Amino acid sequence: MKKILLKLSGEALAGDKKTGFDEDTIRKVAFQVKQLVEDGIQVGIVIGGGNFWRGRSSENIDRTKADQIGMLATVMNCIYTSEIFRSAGMKTEILTPFECSSFTKLFSKDRADKYFSQGKVVFFAGGTGHPYFSTDTGVVLRAVEVEAEVILLAKAVDGVYDDDPRKNPNAKKYKEVTIDEVIAKNLQVVDMTASILARDNKMPMWVFGLNEENSIVNTVKGNFDGTKVTV
Repeated sequence: MKKILLKLSGEALAGDKKTGFDEDTIRKVAFQVKQLVEDGIQVGIVIGGGNFWRGRSSENIDRTKADQIGMLATVMNCIYTSEIFRSAGMKTEILTPFECSSFTKLFSKDRADKYFSQGKVVFFAGGTGHPYFSTDTGVVLRAVEVEAEVILLAKAVDGVYDDDPRKNPNAKKYKEVTIDEVIAKNLQVVDMTASILARDNKMPMWVFGLNEENSIVNTVKGNFDGTKVTV
């Protein structure tokens, strides 16, 4: 495997605090990613913004403005996480689809490819840059654009189930499922727009539990205990 795109939820960064940042959690992610980089794997990262803001959390704010707040939350997450990665000995860059002064650099495929070739971890912040699209759509879009081999979805739940395992103890976990089945059964691996984009561009996704020991490295190296979404 040569190039992957890792999706982290904002809530995952918060750890048990549920909001803001939990540095220990992020540092564990950093040292796993460092192992992959040292093995010559190019790593891109997309982070959600749910530890600060969820787009539908207020009915008194226009949807476009609410989504813009969410985009900025992902920028904050990437700046913070990037710095933790740097403190762990990695080189990083943050790309956004809109200007953020000197905070980030403007996304282009050529710029991303240049940074990957330099052995840098590339953070893709700001979603798609447009309202009405989630970071799910953003991660699939960037994965397709930079020609990643697979999207790794690090979640609180350790795979894809036919029902919510937190509510239904008899929920069945899929070892492997097609993207067509995900769409037909609305299994909510990612949102519907992202699912269709992944299907149309044949982008596979591997879903696993972030909180399991060394889960990112184990997934990449074949010790996979989650769900493979095939195309």
